Amino acid sequence: MNIGAQMYTLRAHCQTLEDFERSMARVAAMGYRSAQISGGGDFAAPDIRAVADRCGVETPLTHTAPQKIKDETDAVIEAHRVMGARYIGIGMMPVEYQGGAARAERFIRDFTPAAAKIKAAGMKLMIHNHAFEFERFGGITVMERLADGFDPDAAGFTLDVYWAAYAGADPAFWLRKLSGRVDTVHFKDMAFVSGEQRMAPVGGGNLNWEAVVGAARESGVKWAFVEQDDCYGEDPFDCLERSLAFLTARL
Repeated sequence: MNIGAQMYTLRAHCQTLEDFERSMARVAAMGYRSAQISGGGDFAAPDIRAVADRCGVETPLTHTAPQKIKDETDAVIEAHRVMGARYIGIGMMPVEYQGGAARAERFIRDFTPAAAKIKAAGMKLMIHNHAFEFERFGGITVMERLADGFDPDAAGFTLDVYWAAYAGADPAFWLRKLSGRVDTVHFKDMAFVSGEQRMAPVGGGNLNWEAVVGAARESGVKWAFVEQDDCYGEDPFDCLERSLAFLTARL
């Protein structure tokens, strides 16, 4: 299992191509050899590839605008081919698909053609969860509906362990339940601070990392990307470095 950096953590430092390269170089200096492209400036695929190559970092996964994936699938596939990214990620189901079984089914119908094209190109559509996917409608979670509705060879899941735990779900259980479909995951910890749940560097919170890492290995995870959407005033570079040190000592 490869440990990568989710560049969304550093999005404020990646809005120009020059800043993006500086940030990628710092990530590489920490010891990361892979990164997910997400949240930075609107850079051309050849520029992203050039920066990654100069820094010695692979970019196997992105988060790409869902509308582009659905409506400009061929162009998205080509951009990912240039970047060397096999996984085309949806960072969040658009709002119009949230909040019920019928909406989840419409999401499946609307994105199945893109997933099929992506599969034919030798790539895979990856769906990243938040908490709402664990809500039950008719006794069935949205996650289960998505897993049942998509071709498993065409669409997988970037399971975010923090958001699963936030929803009251067991991340290790869901990693095993989705075994073979979680090539990529997001690792971030959950701390309890001043009466509220907060994101934290891996090892800085209360998630059971022995169980999570064990389940990730059993489930065939290839890439675990460290992400911290909110660092609560801490240096996000420092948060990424601390997470890597914790994971490196246990992998």
